Amino acid sequence: MMAGAAYDLVIFDWDGTLMDSTTMIAECIQHSCRDLYLAEPSADAARYVIGLGLADTLAHIAPGIDARTQAELAARYRAHYLAREHEAPLYEGVKALLEELRARGRLLAVATGKARRGLDRALDTTGLRDHFDATRCADEGFAKPHPGMLLHLLDVTGVQASRALMVGDTTHDLELAANAGVEAVAVSYGAHSVELLRGRPARHVASSVPELRQWLSRHT
Repeated sequence: MMAGAAYDLVIFDWDGTLMDSTTMIAECIQHSCRDLYLAEPSADAARYVIGLGLADTLAHIAPGIDARTQAELAARYRAHYLAREHEAPLYEGVKALLEELRARGRLLAVATGKARRGLDRALDTTGLRDHFDATRCADEGFAKPHPGMLLHLLDVTGVQASRALMVGDTTHDLELAANAGVEAVAVSYGAHSVELLRGRPARHVASSVPELRQWLSRHT
């Protein structure tokens, strides 16, 4: 797609892209490991797995643990997360960005590593449920970076891959987009560093929501 061309569908990751939750999630991962006397991952290691499905997250941060310990670790993570999810706000300017895209007739979707129940709570808490035409979660099929999540969203919206754009804050999002044949824009204010993000194909790396909004206003 040539520069300046419009997209019909813009697909957003949730945590670290629309919601300022990456620090809280990383701390919940660390606390969960501490609860079970497992090796505690560094902040960077905990942030790296954000966006993956829970099973893949646990496999990365605590490789080699048995099924029982894995289940206990998942339960501890959920408990920590549920106790703190109210702490995570939308990034400033996100709602205005989404409303501007909708006003220009763009379809909007979410592709997230969250479970369906978690995304539904977040959509209701933030009042953004009606802003999206479709959403897809990690527990409804294949998790990132498998292309299934985006292929499902393309199917339900009737949009061709060449007319869709993925926006995310991790290399998992960029790999997801590449695997589905969809172009991507990265944001560097979330979980992954700009150095990591620039190692994957992306049309642009935005350092803030205002910069992302400006780029989208020119290209959608």
